[in-house]
Amino acid sequence: MELIGRVQGNTPGGVAEQATGSPDGRRAWQIHCRDVVNRERSLTVVVDKGRVVLMGPPGETAVLSAGQLGQLRTVLREAADQAER
Repeated sequence: MELIGRVQGNTPGGVAEQATGSPDGRRAWQIHCRDVVNRERSLTVVVDKGRVVLMGPPGETAVLSAGQLGQLRTVLREAADQAER
């Protein structure tokens, strides 16, 4: 998935990226994480047609720090709010 118009913000535990207006009207965020062998990966949260979609690293396990977990919690809350609109 391509993220259009990224805005990056430094937050505790990593960087969360938010797409600010994709052509099809979807909103998406990426949360940086690691896999079980400590390679950099990301989780993607997308709001699509009133649904929240959480995509992990393909075929991998996502390992999140406490800060990254806080980012995911915040993003999921915002995505749920947007999905209800």
